[in-house]
Amino acid sequence: MTENYLKWHSPNLGKEFEMLVFGDSGYPLLLFPTSMGRYYESKDFGLIDAIRWFIEEGRVKVYCPDSIDASSWYNKSISPELRAYNHTCYDKLLMEEVLPRMEAETGHQRIAAAGCSFGGYHAANFAFRHPDKVSYLFSLSGIFDIKPRMDGYYDDNVYFNNPTDYVPDNTHADLWRMGIVLGVADTDVTRPQNELLSGILAEKKISHWLDIRPHTVHNWPVWREMLPHYLSLIK
Repeated sequence: MTENYLKWHSPNLGKEFEMLVFGDSGYPLLLFPTSMGRYYESKDFGLIDAIRWFIEEGRVKVYCPDSIDASSWYNKSISPELRAYNHTCYDKLLMEEVLPRMEAETGHQRIAAAGCSFGGYHAANFAFRHPDKVSYLFSLSGIFDIKPRMDGYYDDNVYFNNPTDYVPDNTHADLWRMGIVLGVADTDVTRPQNELLSGILAEKKISHWLDIRPHTVHNWPVWREMLPHYLSLIK
């Protein structure tokens, strides 16, 4: 399995940024780490090994970007306004620096987005913000309401990065063409948020699968089971 380490100076962040890429060809998968996780987390916790077959068979090419959670949503030492703004810079990095590479290297103009736990938030937020760029969303035990991290602060940057707020108002036609899976453990702390988002999507008649896994908890073993299953749905 091919593994490539990338590092470059990001103009959107004004600092160095790192990413791991697995595979040589296939459908491009943007795989986010968990809260404040690093670009190598999915490898270290066996998630890449769990989908090794798809990578080696050329079904998917996996891009694992670093996170900047410690400078955005999780940074309590800065104002909530700056936390939200910093995330918009991360979104621009993904759109302007990562996505063009994915498209150029794979030949696909749309991608799949996935992530576990807080990575599920990043995947869902990126997909719903840019439905013209994302064909598949696989959120594994994700959260979809960022407001608890905002200390009561609210502005447009919060709204447009808070799926439970902006998805009800989003009328982009590609939302109805996206393959969406919300995977969650039955005893998962994030289950209520997954059920809430599922209800929002159902109200809009957006097709999706709320996959509640029985006898499981919010942790890597269930995510290593989920992701290969979800990747098998890519056509």
